Amino acid sequence: MELHFVKYEKRGHVAYITFNRPEVMNALHPPCHLEMDQVWDDFVADKAMWVAVLTGAGDKAFSAGNDLKWTAAHRGEELMRSKGGFAGITARHDIYKPIIAAVNGFALGGGFEIALACDIIIAAEHARFGLPEPRVGLMAAAGGVHRLPRQLPLKIAMGMMLTGKHITAQDAARWGIVNEVVAMKDLMPTVERWAQEIMECSPVSIQGTKEAAMIGLGRPIDEAIARHYEGQSRVFRSNDAVEGPLAFAQKRKPNWSGE
Repeated sequence: MELHFVKYEKRGHVAYITFNRPEVMNALHPPCHLEMDQVWDDFVADKAMWVAVLTGAGDKAFSAGNDLKWTAAHRGEELMRSKGGFAGITARHDIYKPIIAAVNGFALGGGFEIALACDIIIAAEHARFGLPEPRVGLMAAAGGVHRLPRQLPLKIAMGMMLTGKHITAQDAARWGIVNEVVAMKDLMPTVERWAQEIMECSPVSIQGTKEAAMIGLGRPIDEAIARHYEGQSRVFRSNDAVEGPLAFAQKRKPNWSGE
């Protein structure tokens, strides 16, 4: 896989994905989205990868969103479109492995939409979040206008979207869209702690849990509970479902196989 705008590294069971355009505050353009399609396809297919960590290069920005200068320079050109949406993730709904956003600065516009599409957000103290698209005649059409009102109280979300204002990492945590706020030096160690805590659980169970939670979200509770989830069936057929109770009975840590 040849990547020019993204770094992709595998360490143990964790995939580290880094937007690598710090010269434009990790703003993304169509060639980057296409690279991200490849990265996500690989992450999903690799059974040894249990968790993904998504971040931006440098300490100023997670992602400033759409590269508007690139967009203006290529207006009118026919471009290949990403199958997964912005950063290959905002319109993709088949990734049931957990994704942690390590927000190391500005997460604006499409950058915020990417973070909202992740499962857990850990933010540096100086991080800022916002959907400022209306201030440049656009809108947060990569899921932001739909995800934000589902993840924040409606009036808070509408206030952000209809003014384009930023909020601090501390306010984002207070409103429940950031899990933890830490000093920049502690960002990756904190993210790795979260990843390790996730990996203390069976990866089969984690993926089944995420699948059921995401598919059931927004459905009436009786319908969500009654629905069949393939991931749930995999959990109870898995070797991990045998290993977990056995390890508990033997008073030892389980050895998860992910199968």
